[in-house]
Amino acid sequence: MRTILITGPGGSGRTTVAAATALAAARRGTRTLLLGADRDDSLGAVLGVRTGPAPSTVEPRLTVWRPDPAQGFRDGLTALQDRAASALDLLGAARLDPEELTPLPGADELALLRALRDAALADGRDDHELLVVDLPAAPRALALLALPEELRRYLRRLLPPERQAARALRPVLGRLAGVPMPAEALYEAAARWDLELAAAEAVLADRNTVVRLVAEPGPAGADAVRSATLGLALRGLRTDLLVANRVLPEDTPADSWLTGPLTQQRKALEEWQGTYDVRTVAHLGRDPRGADDLAALAAPGVNPDVTPVEWPVTDRLAEDGVLVWHIPLPGAIRDELDLIRRGDELVVTAGPFRRIVPLPSALRRCTVAGAALREGVLAVRFTPDPRLWPQSR
Repeated sequence: MRTILITGPGGSGRTTVAAATALAAARRGTRTLLLGADRDDSLGAVLGVRTGPAPSTVEPRLTVWRPDPAQGFRDGLTALQDRAASALDLLGAARLDPEELTPLPGADELALLRALRDAALADGRDDHELLVVDLPAAPRALALLALPEELRRYLRRLLPPERQAARALRPVLGRLAGVPMPAEALYEAAARWDLELAAAEAVLADRNTVVRLVAEPGPAGADAVRSATLGLALRGLRTDLLVANRVLPEDTPADSWLTGPLTQQRKALEEWQGTYDVRTVAHLGRDPRGADDLAALAAPGVNPDVTPVEWPVTDRLAEDGVLVWHIPLPGAIRDELDLIRRGDELVVTAGPFRRIVPLPSALRRCTVAGAALREGVLAVRFTPDPRLWPQSR
């Protein structure tokens, strides 16, 4: 199943474009699932129908699903209380009733990730060929897309696999150390969370998953697209298209007040067309509502030509005595880049974004020798560490 994750600056019309994209695909004969997580049901307002936690058919071959984060939070916490029942009883703690539970910050993001995972894993059972996801605005979307990898890393640091492997010795170790050891339920919960996060991470990393940016052509849209592109690249996520939304007609009268915005629009489009695969969606002169308006937008369909994101390692040992790790970071600024080697990981900071990535196996036996940014690609040089590098005979 193909997956299109749609995001963009706040107020750019990304929800409208997501709905129009899903509707257009369905009308072309593709069995499509449209997924959103906005509590205000903005998807339903655009489509002209109500959406909710139960998947509903809007048109032939188009299903819309808007999971309820509050219910997901209640179900998850109730299940956690059930698993920890003995510990809660021992402590004399009173259980919380589902009716009194209010979702904490982040519940929306976790609900959307869970729904994304469930929708992708249902491939072949629910008979969908395309999944279109209406993500939050770009800053929140980037944090959401980073969440599975970051949480899995935290779990590995808190409960490393080697410690989990020794959990059968927990009672003995507890007596020898004289301190309480983690309960078996903790290891089981960590393993379960890791599997769930790994499934969500696999969906994002799948070769059939792409991110589609939506923005209005103009100074603010250009800045937001540049920042979002950098954040997505640092995460290794693929972008297929940049949708320039609400494009004004070129035949606008010269004395119209729209002349200024039209000039800014032309400049932004010229810049984008030299960098991105741009598709334009015209301004209807009103807020689109209902299937007829969405069809009139002529949203772009699935883009079959998506270049995979790669971070290749080049062997230049024979020529220069180094290995070079190429990290594509389009839009990165040299003064806003920072690299820190920490054990077998590299901490990469690019503008407001930061990612901790494990080093490829060959580079773990090397030391960082320098880095350079050229044409949107960060080249990090590594020299073999004589203490760790295999010696040639």
